[in-house]
Amino acid sequence: MVQNPTRRAVLGGAAALAALAVTAAPAAAGTAEWPTEFPLPDGWLPEGIAIGAKPYAYFGSRGNGGIFCVDLRTGEGRILYAGAAGQIAVGLKIDRDGLLYVAGNTGVARVHDSRTGEIVRAFQLSEATGHFVNDVSLVGDRAWFTDSRAAQLYSVPRGRDGAVRTLPLTGDWVQLPDVNNANGIVSAPDGRGLIVVKSTPGELYHVDPRTGAARRITLTGQADVANGDGLWRIGRTLYVVQNRLNKVSVWHLDAGATTATLTGTITDPRFDVPTTAARFGNRLYLVNARFTTPPTPETTYSAVAVSL
Repeated sequence: MVQNPTRRAVLGGAAALAALAVTAAPAAAGTAEWPTEFPLPDGWLPEGIAIGAKPYAYFGSRGNGGIFCVDLRTGEGRILYAGAAGQIAVGLKIDRDGLLYVAGNTGVARVHDSRTGEIVRAFQLSEATGHFVNDVSLVGDRAWFTDSRAAQLYSVPRGRDGAVRTLPLTGDWVQLPDVNNANGIVSAPDGRGLIVVKSTPGELYHVDPRTGAARRITLTGQADVANGDGLWRIGRTLYVVQNRLNKVSVWHLDAGATTATLTGTITDPRFDVPTTAARFGNRLYLVNARFTTPPTPETTYSAVAVSL
């Protein structure tokens, strides 16, 4: 792990946040020599990661909704958005226009300019109490958000203002009380449906975005995807980050996403409760949320890359 002796806690004020830069060892030209691990700010409380067409990764903070940007070529980072009291950033996705969509379990979704960090839009998806807006996926002309504490999804128009749509989940979906249900979300291989992981007890669902009908996907080769968190899909290969199990399970989906067959498991000694993942080139980048470590302003955090 690359360490920076000048790192310091960043949650104490906007001035300190804006001034902070976390630096890893420089990488030589060529993706193979880019760093495979780099530090995030002390005390950052990360959970989500987003990577776009350019080699920059964005990490949200559960502590204050801030956003930290890292150059994947060097591991150097800076505070893009300092956050504010009462804000939270969990799931993130970035589109081709450089708009960063942020899920926050205060019931608010934010859209940031990824170059400046400026908030360009905000949507009130739900009330704060009794809800946990957790992750986001960009599908077609809408951004879709999960709610871990309510049997519904939300969608907002991409790149413009518009009404929030609330989609109740029906069909095979059974909401369990007092635990996190819907978590990660991605598009289905056909580009029209949605795939949602249910963290407890550990299931995958195909959701029709028109009706909300949820069909449980049959898993073969493994009993469940317990502690399923972030999802990433490449073609018909689905990567499920199983946070507290410190692994990523790899599944092959059939054409209709009715069945998922386990084809492999990715583990790494550097994993420390990874929550979400994003791809760049032939690598999968994951953020270590360290849920099992009591957080302090001095707690260290990192992101790691594994080969696909």
